Amino acid sequence: MRRAVHLLLPLPFLLFQLFLFSSSLGIGPQRASARAGGTLPESTVPFDVGVILDTGSWIGNMSWTCMSLAVEDFYAAHPNHTTRLRFHLRNTDQDAISAASAAIDLLKNVQVQAIIGPQTSTQAKFVIELGDKTQVPIISFSARSPALSSQTSYFIRTAWSDSSQAKVIASIVQAFKWREVVPIFEDSDYGNGIVPYLVDAFQEIGAHVPYRSKIPVSATKDKILNELYELKDKQTRVFVVHMTYSLGLQLFSSANEAGMMKEGYVWITTYGLTDIVDLNGSSAISVMKGVLGVKPYVSETKRLRDFKMRWRKKYYQEDPNAKVSEPTTFGLWAYDTVWSLAAAAQGLNSTNYTTQESDVYNSSTDLATLGSSLTGTNLRDRIINSNFSGISGKFHLIDGQLDSSAFEIINVLGHGERRVGFWTPAFNLSGHMDMKADLQSIKWPGGNKAAPKGWEWPTSGKWLRIGVPVKPGFSQFVKLEKDNKTIGRSYCTEVFDAVMKKLPYHVPYKYVAYVDAKGESNGTYDDLVYQVYLENFDAVVGDVTIIANRSLYVDFTLPYTESGVSMLVPIKDKRHKSAWTFLEPLTTDLWLASGAFFVFTGFVVWFLEHRINNEFRGSRARQLGTIFYFSFSTLVFAHREKVASNLSRVVVIIWVFVVLILQQSYTASLTSMLTMQQLEPTVTDLDELIRNGNYVGYLNDSFMPGLLRRLNFNESRIIAYNSPKEYHDAMSNGTVAAIVDEIPYIKVFLSMYCNKYAMVGRTYKTDGFGFVFPKGSPLVADVSRAILDVTENGNMTDIEKILYGDGNCLNQSDTTITSNGLTLNSFWGLFLVTGAATLCALVLHLGGFLYEHRKILRTCDSENSLRQKLALLAKLYDQADPSLHGPKKTGARDEQVINDIVASLHNNSVLRSPSSISNYGHGNFGPEDDMGTPPEEPGTPGREVASHNPDPPSFAEMLNER
Repeated sequence: MRRAVHLLLPLPFLLFQLFLFSSSLGIGPQRASARAGGTLPESTVPFDVGVILDTGSWIGNMSWTCMSLAVEDFYAAHPNHTTRLRFHLRNTDQDAISAASAAIDLLKNVQVQAIIGPQTSTQAKFVIELGDKTQVPIISFSARSPALSSQTSYFIRTAWSDSSQAKVIASIVQAFKWREVVPIFEDSDYGNGIVPYLVDAFQEIGAHVPYRSKIPVSATKDKILNELYELKDKQTRVFVVHMTYSLGLQLFSSANEAGMMKEGYVWITTYGLTDIVDLNGSSAISVMKGVLGVKPYVSETKRLRDFKMRWRKKYYQEDPNAKVSEPTTFGLWAYDTVWSLAAAAQGLNSTNYTTQESDVYNSSTDLATLGSSLTGTNLRDRIINSNFSGISGKFHLIDGQLDSSAFEIINVLGHGERRVGFWTPAFNLSGHMDMKADLQSIKWPGGNKAAPKGWEWPTSGKWLRIGVPVKPGFSQFVKLEKDNKTIGRSYCTEVFDAVMKKLPYHVPYKYVAYVDAKGESNGTYDDLVYQVYLENFDAVVGDVTIIANRSLYVDFTLPYTESGVSMLVPIKDKRHKSAWTFLEPLTTDLWLASGAFFVFTGFVVWFLEHRINNEFRGSRARQLGTIFYFSFSTLVFAHREKVASNLSRVVVIIWVFVVLILQQSYTASLTSMLTMQQLEPTVTDLDELIRNGNYVGYLNDSFMPGLLRRLNFNESRIIAYNSPKEYHDAMSNGTVAAIVDEIPYIKVFLSMYCNKYAMVGRTYKTDGFGFVFPKGSPLVADVSRAILDVTENGNMTDIEKILYGDGNCLNQSDTTITSNGLTLNSFWGLFLVTGAATLCALVLHLGGFLYEHRKILRTCDSENSLRQKLALLAKLYDQADPSLHGPKKTGARDEQVINDIVASLHNNSVLRSPSSISNYGHGNFGPEDDMGTPPEEPGTPGREVASHNPDPPSFAEMLNER
């Protein structure tokens, strides 16, 4: 209590009391009888150094022995140094008053040039103020609170700051994937100093600190047990302990009594507490089995082994009953501190080993008369710039404190402690010092070798209370039984049940309906989510949408439904069937192109077959009919005419293939038009609704009003509904033009009302439905992974039948299907192929004909005769090929016929008119000519041919006469 009162006093008044307290104790130069180094030779200059330790504690006692050996070793290694350290030990208690009193005595009465100590961070907080005032360096190898680092420029810490081990502990937490950690620390400057650094380190790795357990230094066993029981009721099972030895041993004894040193718990100690096993032996081991400890790594060199042997001999001579077997890291730091100070003192001007008197006189206290050291600044700079290989490793100060390097991880076992790994800046957490490797096997509390999961929920056999909302309109998502309290089988609960079964551990839970005394909803969805924040529910399962403002208070799992907001509108069939619907499968340009190719192909086939095929001969009317009949009859593959020419066969085969594709495409398109509804939404987007000022519906107790307001909807134009039936009634009677809702609700509605409505327009991004848990809950990550497992393995398909039934109507949720006519662009390749083949066949046939009758073309070169020759060739082509009625005759008769035709080209009287050509042609193609008609059959009445008839019979008439 006295200590607590003094901490509240102003510093000047406190220092005044400290000085009075030191004067009453009679501490002065005559009391400084404890000195290290023995009697100094007359040739040396003493360098007075104050030492503030509690030699009644194991740290003080052990460190004092190390410092004594350091003085002996340093001057044995440097016999020529004339400056010799002379220690003035002040043995104090653990409180700040006695340490500050000792410091005043050393500064005023002994006028020391430096002070080593004090031992604790609380003591150092006051002593360094005196050092700053007098410019005397205060060097501490055991005050490790990070808060002391920036207090004064005359404070030098020759130890590792506690903040350096925060990353080490965070690496352990990260390696075992623990997501929550509770620090347990003593309520002092030493205990509080590390907590901010631990929290920051845990945040960097994504671990959460849900609670901070602060234990008073003077806490009784009952007080500690009460705090531990409170921790036991929480879900976190990973604890980081940072406190002094006596309080730490009491904490672990109470933890055993509370049943918190069994399987499932994790205990990690900072290096201020890790050495407790070496100090207390079996009494510490019995209560700390399975604990992980962190402490600085010191390489075991030959120099260190020799030092430990000498230290043990000296230490046991002074205290034969001592339990400490070897010096800890604090003792090694004390040893190196003396070496650093001795090296810095050498070379200082001995004439400055005085204190400049204060300018303050006639003060009521002697504190104001404390002078300032003339060597303090130079001594401080020399110590800060020290850089050598000490017995604890490299001695190098950064920002006034010893630079940290490697740590080792200790596991407390039944027979002592065992090193299981290291931490270095290069390899982070590793099983080896100089390479990346896994940690060695760890034995956790309870003797289990499997790493604990780090949390337990629920605790003490409690069941999770899962809040479930009331949703009478869409009971497919959440369903209440008739008593309005029991949760029935529904989509959300089925998904949650399937997910929880996928967890690698068992979590008991029960559903609790969020209803009032009347069985109605006890509030909005936001109210229900907030109940988790208030810890009235452990989780919420239902159609709860993941939105930003809710995530400020709770954590959501990954979504388990399709996400997004869309628009639901009525649909109508836009295509009106009529008597002329059969024309719609093909567009106008395709109809015209197809007809043109029908005619063109029929003409070419006629041209190729006309001279050699009787089915393509006859009167002009008959031949014209044959052209159209043959080409269009291919449309139904009903053409009866046989083609004789190979070129004709090629043309017909290619054309029939084109006709087949056209016919199949036409049939498919017409079938679609006649049998399928061409559905068209009444509205296509929300902007159209805003422009038209239409009314829009939404689901009651949802976040839709806020979304619609952000989309510039007039709030007076939006109407809330509660069920799919109300949606249907509102849209069918025209109350609203559309419904804006989340996609899962829309799909449920569409599964109930087939072919009447459609989901159209832009989808506005949301995160879907998620399960709700408290902030930082470790269940969130595991449940999210289980959701992925359920979604990917096909279980979700069976569960979705609760929402959508067989799903046959869900296609209506897509944009409506339209069937447009087939265009020429889809078939121009086919027309190109058949057109090219037909033209090639025509050119080849015509070229063969001209080549066969090439003599006619060579007879005359005049322009008029060319026209006449072409007319003659046309007349000639109109005649039937002689092979049509029998074997073609060759020889002198053929030559004579051709010569007669050629000679006739020079006979102007014959070629004066087309009639003369006809006369010539008719008169020159006799019964035995290749181009004439065949001879009469025996017994057939003869015919009389008039060679000079002015109106000769036509070619068709001649053919009929035959």
